[in-house]
Amino acid sequence: MLSEDQCEQIVMTALEVLERTGAEVLNKEALEIFEKGGCWVDGNRVRIPSSLSEWAVRTAPSRVTLCDRNGKRALSLETTNAYYGPGQDNVNIVDPMTGELRKPVKADVATTGLLCDGLKNIDFAMSNGLPTDVDANAAEVHAFEALVTNTTKPIIQSVKNVKQAQAIVDIASAVAGDLRELQKKPFVALYFGTEGTLIHSEETLAKVIFAAKNGIPFVYATKLIAGDTAPATSAGAIVVALADVLVGILLSQLVRQGAPVIAGGFFTINDTANGILPQGAPEVSLMGTGMSNVLRYLRIPSFGFAGATDAKHSDAQMGLESAFSVLHAGMCGTNLIHGCGQMEYGLTGSLELLVMNIEAIGMTRRIMKGVEVNEERLSRGVIDAVQPGGHYLGEEHTLKFFKSEFWWPALMNRNRIDDWTAMGAKSMGQRVKEKAQSIIKNHQPEKLAEETLAKIKAIVDKA
Repeated sequence: MLSEDQCEQIVMTALEVLERTGAEVLNKEALEIFEKGGCWVDGNRVRIPSSLSEWAVRTAPSRVTLCDRNGKRALSLETTNAYYGPGQDNVNIVDPMTGELRKPVKADVATTGLLCDGLKNIDFAMSNGLPTDVDANAAEVHAFEALVTNTTKPIIQSVKNVKQAQAIVDIASAVAGDLRELQKKPFVALYFGTEGTLIHSEETLAKVIFAAKNGIPFVYATKLIAGDTAPATSAGAIVVALADVLVGILLSQLVRQGAPVIAGGFFTINDTANGILPQGAPEVSLMGTGMSNVLRYLRIPSFGFAGATDAKHSDAQMGLESAFSVLHAGMCGTNLIHGCGQMEYGLTGSLELLVMNIEAIGMTRRIMKGVEVNEERLSRGVIDAVQPGGHYLGEEHTLKFFKSEFWWPALMNRNRIDDWTAMGAKSMGQRVKEKAQSIIKNHQPEKLAEETLAKIKAIVDKA
């Protein structure tokens, strides 16, 4: 989407912002680290020489690998590799069995983990809702327990503070064997970011320092509202977002060179007519993938957003908005794409939408695969064998390639209308609901050892 020249202009502007305007740093330890590292510190204002930002970009890994729970490499976050997963701390959920709109509980997070585990094209797990039936101060820890015991896929886990981060790392270490094994084969990345434009809070930077010291991958993301907390122009919003995440990247590298960091931004616009911050707007995709382009230019693994909708229930708007963003994020090469299954501008988590997203992801991956050109696929021999007017149905060449060359839907309907009617004339929404319910009822995730479960419970009880 963005040319190299455009990426370069955005990068140079962000470096100038950090050098001239600077950022507010509200963490004493971070201020000391920045000053010792060569930044200009005036009270809480930190101005960063461009050479130092460029050093941090060179030092940060250009590839971050996340494994599954068993230590097998699962996600290689680099170049244009694109991986999809759900959203995180929605305040409401749609009950997948009853359709009721309600507050999420811990069992719902467990169900999300189970569904992620059983769904093809969902590559990692997030909570889809913050549990409200547990101690609020430890809700993220409970969410991680619910996920890690119900899926072997990598987990992206939000954390409020260092205490939560420590508990989550302790749980993950118990699963991996110890901290060293977790560092070698990480299956969790901590997720947090800035709370305001060019303002980095005490707690946020404490989490950066914690993750870097422990060698745990983390996502450092900024949340911006174009025309409100960021410039109204897409380019200006990306500049501010890049400047924001460069602060976190620099701090992590000053703490521990080579600390694994994934950067990104969640962008939205201010819909003043309705008083909302939409997630289905085209500008959300435009700015998010623009940010990913710039991060790929810098060879920093990217975190983005797709698969969400502003719709309130399963309808055409849901399908249109979510599929468009899934396609755009994938085609633009965002590495770690969260947000699948989010409705109502991020307030509500829907497992039905998460299931619907797998079709859009499958189609996107087929398009991204492109047209492979080699001697066998050029088909010179079979064209000559069939001759003009013939057909290719019985050819060995056709039998060899038709399954791999064509994408086959799991949920979309291609039946003739008579067959579709005979099967109940079910809508896409009905098929999605049935698929979600079937996985929830029948899928059996791989269990952890009882000894490991006991260790996890002890950590959660103390959180």
